Amino acid sequence: MTETTRHTIGRFLLDRAVQHPERIAIDDRGVATDYRTLAVRADALAQGLRDAGYGPGHRIATVSASSTDQVIAFFACALAGVAFVPLSWRLTASELSALVQRAAPELILVDEQHSTLAMEATRIAGSAAPQQTLGTSGIEAHVPAARQPVTARPVRDSDPLLVIFTSGSAAEPKGVVLTHENCFWNNLALQQALPLTADDVVLAILPQFHVAAWNVQPLLAWWAGATVVLESSFEPSRALRLIGERGVTTMMGVPTQYRMLADDASWPQARLETLRLVVVGGAPLTEDVADAWAARGIRLTAGYGLTEAGPNVLHVPAGLADAGPGTVGRPYPHVEVMIADPDTGLALEGESTGELWVRGPSVFAGYLDDPVATADAMHGEWLRTGDLAHRDADGDYAIVGRLKEIYISGGENVAPAEVEAALALHPLVAEVAVVGAPDPVWGERGVAFVVPRGGAALSADELRAHARSRLAGFKVPGHIEIVAALPTAGPHKVARAQLRERAARMMEEASHDYR
Repeated sequence: MTETTRHTIGRFLLDRAVQHPERIAIDDRGVATDYRTLAVRADALAQGLRDAGYGPGHRIATVSASSTDQVIAFFACALAGVAFVPLSWRLTASELSALVQRAAPELILVDEQHSTLAMEATRIAGSAAPQQTLGTSGIEAHVPAARQPVTARPVRDSDPLLVIFTSGSAAEPKGVVLTHENCFWNNLALQQALPLTADDVVLAILPQFHVAAWNVQPLLAWWAGATVVLESSFEPSRALRLIGERGVTTMMGVPTQYRMLADDASWPQARLETLRLVVVGGAPLTEDVADAWAARGIRLTAGYGLTEAGPNVLHVPAGLADAGPGTVGRPYPHVEVMIADPDTGLALEGESTGELWVRGPSVFAGYLDDPVATADAMHGEWLRTGDLAHRDADGDYAIVGRLKEIYISGGENVAPAEVEAALALHPLVAEVAVVGAPDPVWGERGVAFVVPRGGAALSADELRAHARSRLAGFKVPGHIEIVAALPTAGPHKVARAQLRERAARMMEEASHDYR
């Protein structure tokens, strides 16, 4: 093993297959795959990719629900040195086409359910990348020849492993490049802070186009020899049933999912006694959700992360079991954080509130083909998160707001500029501003304030239908208000703080109406 290959992620699977070949690696909707089979299939596909001319410098995209076949494609890419780019099937064909253009994949892999979506997105993007289905009768049986073949070489720690697209404060999504080394250190830190063993059973309910679907438990589980119960979609009643039937010991989800589980009709009878570690992230955890799980004897372990950091940054260790609401704990091992003055960039000491900066080996290699955005996100070795955090006198952190304008709905980042751009395409819209507002189910929902063109008659229902034709469902505003004008805070600047206050009141009034 050389210095350049000691942190490559393909070793996770191959090493475990040698040590415990007959242990179950994946339970995918009742179909069990052991470590030997998983490794043999992934290794064979990796060789097929190399033989067809794929290798370091190439990207292979997928449009697929979570599945064993997609996990095999991931490990095959890891072993061949190809960057794996899982794209969101929740997007419209038009939205997806923009990601295809940015990713510039050499090959696109799909499941049958999403093949039409991927084909239409590829057509809109004008991409010449061939499309092949996942699985033993698809890519594992025949690998199309690479259009620009490369010579095979050993995989390096610095090679890109994952490219995850995430919405930022601007309308255009950016591809976050995580190397093998980034993911190695991320999982090592996770193992040291919230360890898994070969006896664990992990319930994976996040879609695999999210970084947490790989780097918060699943990859660590395959490193440790645990079993991952893999769900292609999130159905609360089914998830609760699986916890009891499969003896699930640990899981990770977003607050919306935990609320939906606690609200499900089967919740009172659900067998949860095997759960020992239940991790929550992606958005702030509200007290009522935490209390609902605490009433069943389960403490939700809160944390904080972002894709650019691999994602794990802060977690609540066992010693902080009684941490107050909003606390996301302390840094993971091998992760450094700093509270910086947002204006000067200078470090703030002691109890303080400012922008959270992150440094460490799990911080990303940069945004895909976007050196300008990468430079904007970094300050030397420090990643500027754009999030406001408070550090108390004991050194515990809480996230108190965001410098960025994005809001998080059901664990999904939504960029207001993207929603505004879609609404502005309506011929009767003169001006539009979108802000996030608290929502008891989704964490936050978008609220749009729209000024009609020339005083035209324009309804919220018409605008919502217009938005649905151009945006994924989670991006469509939960409430649309028709207004005569937008408040301003200077020339050509919308007073978003006023709109956020107004939106919060509107959503609160709406929730009272339904009680």
